Amino acid sequence: MKVLITGAAGFLGSHLSDQLLAQGHEVIGVDNFFTGSKKNVAHLLSNSSFELIRHDITFPLYVECDAILNFACPASPVHYQRNPVETLKTNVHGAINMLGLAKRTGARILQASTSEVYGDPEVHPQTETYRGQVNTLGPRACYDEGKRAAETLFMDYHRQYGVDIRIVRIFNTYGPRMAIDDGRVVSNFIVSALKGEPITIYGDGSQTRSFCYVDDLVDGILKMLWQENSTGPVNLGTNFEMTMIELAELVLRLTGSSSSLEYKELPIDDPKQRRPDLTLAKSLLNWVPTSNPEIGLLRTIEYFKSVI
Repeated sequence: MKVLITGAAGFLGSHLSDQLLAQGHEVIGVDNFFTGSKKNVAHLLSNSSFELIRHDITFPLYVECDAILNFACPASPVHYQRNPVETLKTNVHGAINMLGLAKRTGARILQASTSEVYGDPEVHPQTETYRGQVNTLGPRACYDEGKRAAETLFMDYHRQYGVDIRIVRIFNTYGPRMAIDDGRVVSNFIVSALKGEPITIYGDGSQTRSFCYVDDLVDGILKMLWQENSTGPVNLGTNFEMTMIELAELVLRLTGSSSSLEYKELPIDDPKQRRPDLTLAKSLLNWVPTSNPEIGLLRTIEYFKSVI
């Protein structure tokens, strides 16, 4: 297959490129490098089955492909709030352009949606049928509402034009190639610990997240792409849930750091709990995350040691 990946130079896009090439596919990587890094795909540039195109998907793209993985969008609050209008345009205009490409070529297209569509959830864990609680006017809405609108576009292109779609809702994921400045909690804690700086915890640290290692997530995404039975959406993540204080203590232990904990005010609309119900992923994809959390964190720590 010839697979187009938007956001190919990003954290997840680069790992997906690696895996698809390893499986014998051709990959067309597309990125405008707003948050992606050429370093993430530098090792692929000599591979004759990999092509990298600098392009912003808010403008149409004319290529031939068999499948599309739409991963082009800033995914951390620091990045998507830096340019909220561009974030929303990437989610909406970008989805329209990629769906139009899929319609023209007959390609199957998978949308990288997010647990953020659930907002600050009143249901725990979150199932795919839960409609969420999102503040449409808040500083996170450019991403949250953008991803919700993209899901709507995908379903409407499927119903109206018969476009072959898949939707995955991705929960917190970590691993090598995370951006050092992306503001996500795992990277923040690890970088602070390695530098010997205070680890910043927002709120009282009792809010929880579930953390999925990137190898598990990539496996789930590709299983969803190739399965024939459902458009989704399907949650992808892990049941490895912990409070921010527990995560900070684990990072301190694994890094051997003596960094202190520093508490700051909780950001607006920051979810208090986040963990996926994985029942559908298990039954539809026969998929469960298998990575050992401590081993995954140690690999991530080694990566950040190499880039700091």
